[in-house]
Amino acid sequence: MPEVVFIIQLPDGATKECYSPSTVVLKHFHEGEEMSVAEFLARSRMVFPAASERVRAKFGFACSSAAAQLATIEEWTRAYASDATIRILHI
Repeated sequence: MPEVVFIIQLPDGATKECYSPSTVVLKHFHEGEEMSVAEFLARSRMVFPAASERVRAKFGFACSSAAAQLATIEEWTRAYASDATIRILHI
């Protein structure tokens, strides 16, 4: 299954690497795109479970890495206002 690694920039300028076990992420995030923390979280909460389900459909088990990435994103974004900006630097 094709994996996607993408880089985001958090509102304070810090960059983080994100992992998806599926290309479904490419339908929801685009390089150079900016969005609010709230929007990034909303999309992430759709993307990572969908990626995990694609793994389940192909291999018969969910992807724990997708669930872990979503949990990490939720942790990273807790410190920022919901209207602060996140940028997709590379995908």
